[in-house]
Amino acid sequence: MTKWPQPLLAAFRSAEHIVALTGAGISAESGIPTFRDAQTGLWAKFRPEELATPEAFARNPGRVWAWYTWRRSLIEQAKPNPAHKALAAMERLAPKFTLLTQNIDGLHQMAGSQQVIELHGNIRRTICAENRHAVEKWEPVPEGEAPRCPICGSPLRPDVVWFGEALPADAPEAAYAASRNADVMLVVGTSAMMQPTAMLPVLAAEHGAYLVEINPQETALTEFMDAVLKGPAGKILPELVRAVWGEEIRDA
Repeated sequence: MTKWPQPLLAAFRSAEHIVALTGAGISAESGIPTFRDAQTGLWAKFRPEELATPEAFARNPGRVWAWYTWRRSLIEQAKPNPAHKALAAMERLAPKFTLLTQNIDGLHQMAGSQQVIELHGNIRRTICAENRHAVEKWEPVPEGEAPRCPICGSPLRPDVVWFGEALPADAPEAAYAASRNADVMLVVGTSAMMQPTAMLPVLAAEHGAYLVEINPQETALTEFMDAVLKGPAGKILPELVRAVWGEEIRDA
């Protein structure tokens, strides 16, 4: 049983707006490999940076499409874990709750979260490369090729942010606004080293938010936190919900 610092419990109980920022660590607890750990089997000879770029897609769209098809198959086998469910419960229990995620797997929504800002897109969605048409069905193509958009004919790609690309149009400003208005910010399973995500806890702190980190390891953010809860999010977050609101999170 976690021994909760009283200032932490008081911050959550008095908060009008709780913001959570999540990263790969929370999805890893559902069995989804982190971005770089996913390179196994046929893909072990490639670095992610060689595949997750607009340039890589322009050179060989079929290879990039195949890699993301493989990654999607891993994600489709995963289910939300108690940490995802605890955050969904917080949204229901807190006066206001916003979830900012770097993850592209959609597990937060599957767990019931609705106020989700996806900073890096979602691998479950497909768009075309040239016009970003949202596409749900397409004609099959031979192995080694990427399917084509039924509207404009350009190659299809996952609706995710690649290296060198800007974040989705409205996501950064929405994330900044939430961070500026947070009374409590939870930073879960991420070191938040990449910009502009790294700015979000800083922005929240500058506007008076109480910062809480949940991570098995120390990160570059740890020293700036008001409270650090070291361990797996799937264990700590359900206990936190129970301590603050008296609600049990069941892993079912």
